Amino acid sequence: MKRSALIIPASILIHLLIVNGTLFLFTPDTYLQGLNALYYNFSWLLITSALDFYPTKRKENFFTNIHKMFNLYTLFGLCYFAIFGFGTTVAISVVYHIKILLIIFLLLTIYRVFFYWALRKYRFMGGNYVNVLAIGRDKNLKKIRRVFDDPYLGYRYKGFFDDSPSVSPTYLGEISKCFDYITKNDIDEVYCLASKFSQSELQRLIDFADNNLIKLKIIPDNKEVFTRSMSLEMYDGIPVLNIRRVPLDTDYSRVIKRIFDLIFSSLVMIFVLSWLVPLMYILIKSESRGPLFFKQKRHGYKKRVFWCYKFRSMANNSESDSKMATKNDMRVTKVGKFIRKTSIDELPQFINVFLGDMSVVGPRPHMELHTEGYQTSVDKYLVRHFVKPGITGLAQIRGYRGEVEKKSDILNRIRLDVLYVEKWTLGLDLRIIYMTAYNVFAGEEKAY
Repeated sequence: MKRSALIIPASILIHLLIVNGTLFLFTPDTYLQGLNALYYNFSWLLITSALDFYPTKRKENFFTNIHKMFNLYTLFGLCYFAIFGFGTTVAISVVYHIKILLIIFLLLTIYRVFFYWALRKYRFMGGNYVNVLAIGRDKNLKKIRRVFDDPYLGYRYKGFFDDSPSVSPTYLGEISKCFDYITKNDIDEVYCLASKFSQSELQRLIDFADNNLIKLKIIPDNKEVFTRSMSLEMYDGIPVLNIRRVPLDTDYSRVIKRIFDLIFSSLVMIFVLSWLVPLMYILIKSESRGPLFFKQKRHGYKKRVFWCYKFRSMANNSESDSKMATKNDMRVTKVGKFIRKTSIDELPQFINVFLGDMSVVGPRPHMELHTEGYQTSVDKYLVRHFVKPGITGLAQIRGYRGEVEKKSDILNRIRLDVLYVEKWTLGLDLRIIYMTAYNVFAGEEKAY
């Protein structure tokens, strides 16, 4: 079946079967009481409709809208317990009902994984496909072809029309011939390069698509400014391109990351710093005079200055705010050499995380002097300040940490910092934390 119109209805039905089946098996007393069953189904359908949970875009995968899944589980859980507030003749155990909800959510998540796996397989085998063609040709079309050529997405690319003749095997002829071709070849979607048309020509194409049940998608003239972090926003019906969309701009993402930071930093302070601070005090003070903690002004979120804390690993010196540690640096003490090698010196920064100046994961904060220098000499350097700095980051686990020995070191570091800013997910943070711990035990060449 080409259009597979039953995919979404089938998913809705399976979700309801999971919810109703689990509740009937494990909580028959409450499920069968009064209109409870009807309430559960109505709540599920209302919440999924409000969240626009079911419409599935062709490029969507398990992780694309995972936040909607968590929002759905949270809201349905609240609705589930809300009904008990209206009175029930059945004695309930809150803990037991929480376990039942967790079973439901686990089964729904497993089905979600299976759904996207099966859908990709189905498209690979020839189902749920759409016929597409392009009108106009430039390098943007070449990039879009990579999407069309993915067999798991279900696109069947027929070719392109353009007034400039081409020897490409997918060239179908001049633009004037496209209308006849579209009607005779059951085309579902047409991708049009806006730069190839005048306003009147584009309007004619829009009218043709509307009158022939064809989805028309317009590729704007990018003027060489498109980026992978760009998003489209609507202002009273006017499309506006947001060139720098940061995942952590959303309230949901910021709250999730902040909760994770608070929990993680609290655990470290309670179970590690509580006994490590006294031990470090004895070791550091026994070798050299000076404070236990080294603090330094560094730039954080939106270039705001904050005090960054570390265990002091050097003897007191006048270059601490201008010169990074180098290999065999004479300023580093014996204890300092060990704690720098094992990254123990960075652990007090969990206090910065708890206070909200830093995050567990993010671009490493630089001292003020270096920020002022790099922001004028390194392209896109300040993009890293769209998020909070971190104790560890993507650049650090890729080996770009510590001393900047050559220009490529800072360029690659900033490239990875910008990539992190653009592609942040909680899963990425967890992978970075895992690799950081692995590198601590495996040893790092530039940990000095």
